[in-house]
Formats: sequence, structure tokens, C-alpha cells
Amino acid sequence: MFKNLASDALGLSDVGAVIGPADYDKVDTDNYILHEEDEKIYFLIKSKSDEYCFTNLALLHLDGTSATSKRRLLKRFSYRRNTIQDVKLETAGTLDVDIEIKFVMGGVSYSIDVNKNHLAALKDLYKTLIKIASIQHENGILFQHAQSSLATAASVSNRFTATETPEDQFKAINQYTFGWLKHAQENFMRQDFGEVFEMFINN
Repeated sequence: MFKNLASDALGLSDVGAVIGPADYDKVDTDNYILHEEDEKIYFLIKSKSDEYCFTNLALLHLDGTSATSKRRLLKRFSYRRNTIQDVKLETAGTLDVDIEIKFVMGGVSYSIDVNKNHLAALKDLYKTLIKIASIQHENGILFQHAQSSLATAASVSNRFTATETPEDQFKAINQYTFGWLKHAQENFMRQDFGEVFEMFINN
């Protein structure tokens, strides 16, 4: 008992471990994976109080209030709606038992402590998150360009005299605008990053 209390005080009891694919079905987060939509776990970190589950579609964080509490909150951050930024990897010092992967996603700052024996695996996750962040950044710029080009085209088209009625013009413009933005969203607001995980994660 006193050993556990000392571990809690030192912050050592909640250092995470990287879970291998053979044990994915044994963690709580697996119950919330959208298997029906081909969601797949690619990387999983588990500590006594938390689980961080990286899938091809989202980050699932099963947040425990403490190592001794059964109360938990599930948070889901899809890659389509939440960009990844400021990815960092902090390696262990001489006396440290843990390493840290740090990043910001959906406005939330994460700093995940992992046992230093999992450094090689965490390097793979670091490269994966860096790549996803880069793709999201570039796609964000391209989506803005698509919106700007649509606005420019709309302003130019207003200068031409059309034979259609205002109602027909409105309907045609509305349909074209919807199709254009839908196409831009599908191309530049990426949802599935399975290929990136498969490129860098060596399970």
C-alpha cells in the first residue's frame, strides 16, 4: 500500500506502456472503435488511469481521474475536424523512467508519459503525427484556395448577362457552389490516415 502511495506521489504509477496489436481487444477503448465503418487501431498507449488510442480515423482518449478511480471519460477527436500541431518527443534523462510524446489536437494539449523502453515505438508515432500534421496543414491551405477561387468565379460571373431567369440563375449557382465545396471538402479535409500509420508504424 505504502509503495503504491509513494509511486503516486512520484508520478511513476501512471507511466504508460505501448500495447501490441495482439492485445488491442483486451483494452477498454476497443469497445468504442467504429468497426462497422472500417475503423482500425494502429497505436495504443495504456497507463493505469488512461488509454490513448490512435486509429485511422481519430484519437480516442479514455481519461481516468486517477489511477485508483473507476470514473472515466471518453473523448474522441476525428482527424477531419481536429488538426494536429506542435508535435514533440522528449527523450529520457539519465535518471528518468519515462519519455514523453507531446502534441496539440483540437485545441487540447497532450503530454503522454511512456516507459522509456518503448522509445523505438514512440519514434514511429512521432513520425506519424508529424506527417499527419503536415498533410492537414497543406490541405487546409488548399481548401482556403478552393473557397477563394469559388468566390472569385462568382464575382466574375455576375458581370455577364444571362438569358436565364433570376430563379434559374440562383438554382444553377447554388447547385454548382454546393458541388464545388463538397468536392473540395472530400479532397482537402481528409478523414482516413490509415496509409500514413501503415507507412511509419512497425507493429
